[in-house]
Amino acid sequence: MPVTGLDPYDDQNIFAKILRGEIPNKTVYEDDAALAFHDIAPQAPVHVLVIPKGRYVSAVDFAGRASDREIAGFWRAVGRVAAKLGLEEGGYRILSNHGIHAGQEVPHFHVHVFGGGPLGRMIQPRS
Repeated sequence: MPVTGLDPYDDQNIFAKILRGEIPNKTVYEDDAALAFHDIAPQAPVHVLVIPKGRYVSAVDFAGRASDREIAGFWRAVGRVAAKLGLEEGGYRILSNHGIHAGQEVPHFHVHVFGGGPLGRMIQPRS
């Protein structure tokens, strides 16, 4: 079910369960601030999700409530994931959906890291 942007954090969301070790994942990177793992339905040759370990619903929630250490650690993890996967040379895209209009499905702030080949236009022009 899409996230409306007003929903509170749901401790039963799939990412919370992954963080607790209740659901397996293909981990790419993990540290104190973040966990990165392969998406189960990849939309590009490389499609990895990076999630903070704290309970945040959106970028606004994360920026407003996370500590400076958590924020810096999360974004460092995103960069480390791109480097580890060899995406720096060819390029990559970072995307975060928030709310129903953007298609956010899991009420836990996260970014998608896409790469591994040409990604095309980010948004198609309207007709």
